[in-house]
Amino acid sequence: MSEEARTEEQLQEESAEAAEEEASLEERLAAAEARAQEHLADLQRVAADFDNYKKRAVRERDQLVARAAERLVKELLPVLDDLERALEAANEHEEAKLEEGVRLVHRALADALAKEGLTEIETEGAFDPHVHEALLSQPGDGAESGSVLQVLQKGYRLGDRVLRPSRVIVAE
Repeated sequence: MSEEARTEEQLQEESAEAAEEEASLEERLAAAEARAQEHLADLQRVAADFDNYKKRAVRERDQLVARAAERLVKELLPVLDDLERALEAANEHEEAKLEEGVRLVHRALADALAKEGLTEIETEGAFDPHVHEALLSQPGDGAESGSVLQVLQKGYRLGDRVLRPSRVIVAE
């Protein structure tokens, strides 16, 4: 066989190999594109699921807040009724009944708030800046420096959080 025939044969073989390689590359590219489309579809499903989850969580939180407010309002309705009765007694100028009505309202409101976890902050003893707010400091006759002399406004906690610090006068 002549060299020309061999070269032509080699060229044909190389051309056939190149064609096979190109077909193989096209198959691999098509497979990679198919996998990419699957991953994209999965990612889109996950994104949609996450978006739905966020919407559901917001909706559930709003419902929980509404139920909590509803429960507190139901607890306070009897207090409102007692206040109305106390005001009726005040219109009739019955001081004893008025005082009794106000005490009843105070007790009912305190009980309703205590059920929700409200507690009064202790003010006996030393000043604590975490739960007390010092409005004044004055000399205390016989009182230890830094101790609470007088409470001007009670403070309250709801659970472990301070809602309002106690406003106090502190001994110098």
